[in-house]
Amino acid sequence: MKRKNKVTMNDIARAAGVSQATVSLVLNQSRNIKLSEETRQRVIAVAGELGYDRLPAIHSPRNQEEIALLISSLQSYDPFVDAISQSREAAWRNEVLLTVYDYGDDNPLALNIIRQLEKRNCVGIILASPVTTVVDMTAFQDCTTLPLVLLNQRDPDSPLLPSFVPDDYANAFQLTRHLINQGARRIAHITGESWMEATRQRLAGYHAALAQAGITPQPEWVQQTNWQFNQSYQATVALLNQAARPEAIFCASDWLAIGCYQALSAHGVRVPDDMLVAGYDDQNISEQMTPPLTSIQLPYGELGRLAVEYLCHAEDTATHLSLAGRLKIRRSTAANL
Repeated sequence: MKRKNKVTMNDIARAAGVSQATVSLVLNQSRNIKLSEETRQRVIAVAGELGYDRLPAIHSPRNQEEIALLISSLQSYDPFVDAISQSREAAWRNEVLLTVYDYGDDNPLALNIIRQLEKRNCVGIILASPVTTVVDMTAFQDCTTLPLVLLNQRDPDSPLLPSFVPDDYANAFQLTRHLINQGARRIAHITGESWMEATRQRLAGYHAALAQAGITPQPEWVQQTNWQFNQSYQATVALLNQAARPEAIFCASDWLAIGCYQALSAHGVRVPDDMLVAGYDDQNISEQMTPPLTSIQLPYGELGRLAVEYLCHAEDTATHLSLAGRLKIRRSTAANL
């Protein structure tokens, strides 16, 4: 049975007879631009009829209660944007506002923001990072009595500080196992920088899947980069020059996979006929690559929603939640798709 396509804002715009920008303003509850109530209601009605799954709530926040989300830094293309989107919608459903502060890795600035939040009707604070990381939150806990939650980061020395993170180990394990199930035995891994928690966990999951399958990993199969296209390109060339060329390459991000694709194409290596390639993060571009890229869809949206609901429900348990993502199999690892 053919899977139903996901409803997009462009679909809603066409059906409602408005622009995609208008749909975005309505569904994101923007009041900065004046739109007629009739237009707002029409867009919401059409979105509901089409089965759009992110409809806004129909009420207004009470007493200007808010949850503050402090994020270290963020790029517009980063999949972590999904966490912010779902956090905002979860806050709205729970009748609170979500305010987002990008403090640019400037901890004194973050601490100053938190001190200001103490004077407002703030329900709690989510301290977030777009990169899964291990952090020391001592200074943040000491500066406020407001409830704190970590999103996409954790502090091993603060077991009572709730955290919500993706399970990079399990994700890398399932992706590597998929490549093994496709018949590959020599599986290379192009990684990011070794200091990053995400890199370490993905590498560990990769090794665990190989070990479970009885495959002895070779040191030369692992190529470290700094997440740049050109380094991924060079890493792929190094893999192709090995006496026993790998049969599959697991890239630690979809952006690294782009450099990998470029190197394979330049050397006449076809994907997936001559080489299986998989990425990580399930960026929007992964479906547009030729061939479409198998990747891991990270559960950022769900984690953001759960972090907000934890604060809204005034939970007092030391929750540490780690969620695995969804393997999105495409033609880069399955020629018959």
